[in-house]
Amino acid sequence: MLVNHTNQTDDDLFSCYSPSVVGYRYFAVVWGCAVTITGTVGNLMTILAFSLDKHLRTRFNVLIVNLAVADLLYCTILQPISVDSYLHLRWRSGEVWCSIFGLLLFLSNSVSIITLCLIAVSRYLLVAKRTVFERVFSDRGLTVLLMSAWALGLASFCPLWPVYTFVPQVCTCSFHRTRGRPYTTILLFFYFFIGLGCVGAFYLLIYRRVLIASQALLQYKLSRRSSRKRPAPSAQETDDSGVESGTANTCSSEMSSQADVVRNKDESTQSSAKTLSSSAASKLLPSTAPAPPSSTPAVTQAASSSHSATSGDDGEFKRVTRMCFTVFLCFMFCFVPFLLLNIADKQNRAPQVLHMLSANLTWLNSCINPVLYAVMNRQFRQAYHVLLTKATASFSCLWTW
Repeated sequence: MLVNHTNQTDDDLFSCYSPSVVGYRYFAVVWGCAVTITGTVGNLMTILAFSLDKHLRTRFNVLIVNLAVADLLYCTILQPISVDSYLHLRWRSGEVWCSIFGLLLFLSNSVSIITLCLIAVSRYLLVAKRTVFERVFSDRGLTVLLMSAWALGLASFCPLWPVYTFVPQVCTCSFHRTRGRPYTTILLFFYFFIGLGCVGAFYLLIYRRVLIASQALLQYKLSRRSSRKRPAPSAQETDDSGVESGTANTCSSEMSSQADVVRNKDESTQSSAKTLSSSAASKLLPSTAPAPPSSTPAVTQAASSSHSATSGDDGEFKRVTRMCFTVFLCFMFCFVPFLLLNIADKQNRAPQVLHMLSANLTWLNSCINPVLYAVMNRQFRQAYHVLLTKATASFSCLWTW
């Protein structure tokens, strides 16, 4: 490989021309331009929305912004160069920029994976260990975590600088498939298998916690409903010992005493169900609600607390977690075909257009997240709408002037 490398001209080294991909390149160019525009505008809007909308300036959304910065790095710097290489079917930016491109490419991908892990961990701690979440994801903790994510990505892929090269199969720069081993194999396994596997595991744990809390809340509602419909104790009912409470001739004092026992038992059951539901539902709340005053009646306060937990913060927690899980699934959808093809086709026997198609699918990951935020998050959708309205008004004023 090294001998061939020295005998080849620059055109041979940086060319990905093949008759089988001449027609496909136009699709790749159009697709790459769409990704560049959509990703640049969408990720910029995400960062601006976080900066300008005080409702979005939360600790959790800092992780969303970090993900947007990593995607913006790819869309604004790397994607246009990839489009150029597909348009001319050769790399035209030189050998040094090829190495820089490869480093920035894997830096962006590694930071995205680390940020997805941090998002999953934060959602789990929020539902399972709130005190740990407050410590780890404090303002100082977030700063350390985000700086560590970029430092780890840079430290992981900087040692590969000598083996970054142009890969004709995908018409872009990456590390050499064999000269970087076994270090490259370890890195890919760590990030794409262990890292993404941990993300999936944390989301499974979140689902389990939410399911347990929902079942507890449902049991509480059923117990309250049954207690409301329970008929008044009759003269022939038995007490806890199984002895009849009396006949029609029993004195009124015994009847009153037995009714008090049953009523106290019902209130005890309702109180226990309320406590179970409140403790389960409180773990799902992204913010701690103030404790109700002790003078409020137990049954009335339980009903209002249960309704708030299910229709308010609990619902918002589930919607945000669902959005984050969808972002993770989209990342997997974009990268898994490319990884599987490279693992299965070690001898490069698959058609070049198939390698290009799987590589072009990974481009989608850098522009899809803002679309998901707009569709699945009301606050981001409103912030995007405000930004677009202001931008349209500004362009209209310039056009009129």
